Order: sequence, then structure tokens, then C-alpha cells
Amino acid sequence: MQTVLITGANRSIGLETAKQLSAKGLFVYLGSRDLEKGEAVVKELHEKGFQNIKAIEIDATKPESIEQARNIVEKEQGKLDILINNAGILGVNPQTATETSVNNIKEVFETNFFGVINVTQAFLPLLKKSDSPRISNITSGLGSLTLHSDPDWKYYHVKSAAYGPSKSALNAYTIVLAYELRDLPFKVNVIDPGYTATDFNAHSGPGSVESAASFIIKHTLTDENGPTGQYFSNDIEDETGISPW
Repeated sequence: MQTVLITGANRSIGLETAKQLSAKGLFVYLGSRDLEKGEAVVKELHEKGFQNIKAIEIDATKPESIEQARNIVEKEQGKLDILINNAGILGVNPQTATETSVNNIKEVFETNFFGVINVTQAFLPLLKKSDSPRISNITSGLGSLTLHSDPDWKYYHVKSAAYGPSKSALNAYTIVLAYELRDLPFKVNVIDPGYTATDFNAHSGPGSVESAASFIIKHTLTDENGPTGQYFSNDIEDETGISPW
């Protein structure tokens, strides 16, 4: 049985991804900053028949929390097959380039960028023990510099000085990570689940969490010939789903 860790999985897209992967027979560590909230969610899932899910406390901004989570996975599983870096924050709005405080930008980057690096580096030794390790970094279409420069893009006017740049940085890091792991059986990609109706955006997005989770899983559970170092978006309207950087 493959084992997956999903950060920020106690609600919304992360939770739905955990449910769908569990239904596919994977063992899921449902990551939550608040263990009580995570365990409450898992209790409900168990009652609904999702048995191969366990809550695990992990805060991407706290190294000691990450280390404790890694120790649990190592003790119980000995390895990790899939890491889905899903945890993220939006930050305080509005986020204009002229007035957004550096502290606000730093706070967003701490979770969305540095937090992903913290978690990834900590779990790499366990991922390297897998026969087919996968790292999926959950990004956003708002991280695409190409699309942001195109006045015809449907979200061209949705600009943010903290959130969007944090995802652009994440995309750039993922390219470097995929390159460094290219000679190993890793597949490392960034995946944009699309503009989805969640608590994150006051349910303003047109997409469903079911579609978002399915898209993440499609581009995570790839075979040995699957792509690496790629940027997939559920908002790209062609069969490849490949987004410009």
C-alpha cells in the first residue's frame, strides 16, 4: 500500500484529495496544524467508511512540528511514497504592490514558499526509500508570470503582491527540485487545481473540490514515464492541462 502525506488536509481541496486517495486504496496521512481538528475530521471519515486515513499534526512553518511528523511516518511506515504540499494561506487583502506591507508578504511566503521547502527537505530521505516517489506542490494560476502579462487572460486583473508571487516562487523552486532529482525515479510537479469554490476564497470560484482533487490526483499518480518539472492547471482548457510559466 502506498503512503501519502497531504499538508493542510483537514478541509476543502486537501480534504477531498485525502478522501479520493483513500478510496483508491492509499494510506493517507491527513496533515493538520491543529491535531484536534484533524482527528475530528478523520473520525467523521472513519464513520463514512474511510478507514485508511490518519490525522497527523504538521505545521509547515514550524520545523519541530515537521520533524515530529516525519518521525511518526518513519516509525509507522518506514518510507513515504507521495508528498502533496497543499497547505497555503492567502494573506491580508487587499494586496497592492504599493501599499502591502513587507510583513504581510513575508507571512504569506513563510507558509506558501518556505514552508514547502521545510517539509520537502525533511521528508526527502523517506521519499527516496520509495520505488516511485512523487512530490506535488499545489500552486495557483496566479503564479504564472506569462498569464499575468497577458491582458486577454480571464484573470488578468486579479493581482496580488503577496499570494501570487509566493506561488511564482514555488513554481521556480519546483523546477530546480525536479532537475536535481531527475536521475532518481521522482516525479516532481506543480499543480494548480483551478479556481475552486472553497473557504479560501469565500466560495467564489466556479470549480468544485471534487474536480480540483481529481485533477491533483491525475497528475500525481503517474507512471514511470510521467512528466516531471511541469506546471499543470485545471483552468487550462486543453487536454494536456499544461500551463505556461
